[in-house]
Amino acid sequence: MGGLERHLPGGGPSRGIPETSFWPYIGQRWGCGTQLVEDLAAETAEHPLFDDFWASKAADLERITVPAFVVASWSDQGLHTRGTFEGFKKISSTRKWLDAHGGKKWGYYYTPESLRRQQAFFDHFLKGADTEVSGWPAVSYEVRDRPGASARRSAGGWPLPGTSYERLFLDAGTGSLRRDAPAGGGSVSYDSERAGRGRGRATFDLRFETAAELAGNTRLRVWMSAPEADDLDVFVALQKLDRHGDPVGFPYYAVFSDGPVALGWIRASHRELDEQRSTPGQPVLAHRRELKPRRGQIVPLDIEILPSGTRFGPGETLRLVIQGTDIYRQPRPLVQALHGDSVNRGPHLIHTGGRFDSHLLIPRAPG
Repeated sequence: MGGLERHLPGGGPSRGIPETSFWPYIGQRWGCGTQLVEDLAAETAEHPLFDDFWASKAADLERITVPAFVVASWSDQGLHTRGTFEGFKKISSTRKWLDAHGGKKWGYYYTPESLRRQQAFFDHFLKGADTEVSGWPAVSYEVRDRPGASARRSAGGWPLPGTSYERLFLDAGTGSLRRDAPAGGGSVSYDSERAGRGRGRATFDLRFETAAELAGNTRLRVWMSAPEADDLDVFVALQKLDRHGDPVGFPYYAVFSDGPVALGWIRASHRELDEQRSTPGQPVLAHRRELKPRRGQIVPLDIEILPSGTRFGPGETLRLVIQGTDIYRQPRPLVQALHGDSVNRGPHLIHTGGRFDSHLLIPRAPG
């Protein structure tokens, strides 16, 4: 469920930018059989918007009423993370549980403790055994501090009831995230075709004075323009820096260990929101039509940053990274989601302050 929703134009995480690594790979991995196999990459190219073709493939999750034990991770950003959380939210089961963790997906799922919980679930609902399931909280989630150090929390639902959202304004002049809006307008630019640090990205930092736990979706609204192009591919990452300013890497996909807090991305021509499905903390794109900006036109982009759970101690920093290419790229042939078919040309400008309310909405966990 998570992997399929990852690629459907109306499913959310494609954000209008074609995926060019995992999608072709999975078709090869399926191998050959006696029946026809869909050419997923070709279908995506032929149907770039959410049309009747994709609607016919979208599962009606609300019709699911059977008991469910959903294991989700903060670490599978770009593949299964979004689908598992959205699936848990949408199914109509009255008896459902969510276990959200920050480890490597397969490593965590097959630990002896995870297998014990799975057996307790199946023994209860398939054999009628009296197991621990009835005492589970609806949601159990992990708040990561650093690799190998985390705390377990419980809640009555997802998104976490009682979550408060804090608005942090981007300041192009200082490269900071601030709680008050900059009085004057400003802009910062980066080379949209250059990957990595230096001129290929812009960063904005908030240093915490007291401890904070962020758990859930983060929402970025950022005003941007491209003087040399009629469209923009924008990639964002949330990162954690320790008290010394060094990056703290977290598990990422099934095998990597230097990943982000969370990721998001968008193609500007797909920025139109589905107002009925969007919430204050989670924008959902319509993908019904393309709205290409004019060269140099400043447009607002509402970017869904995928769920995560992370603790920031006093003196530690939340960093927002914005650039025009994938922020995390591992050496091939390791499996990962990548976006090599870009519309970017020349510089991207980020506009902040004044009439441009560029801001990050972070989810502070209850308590």
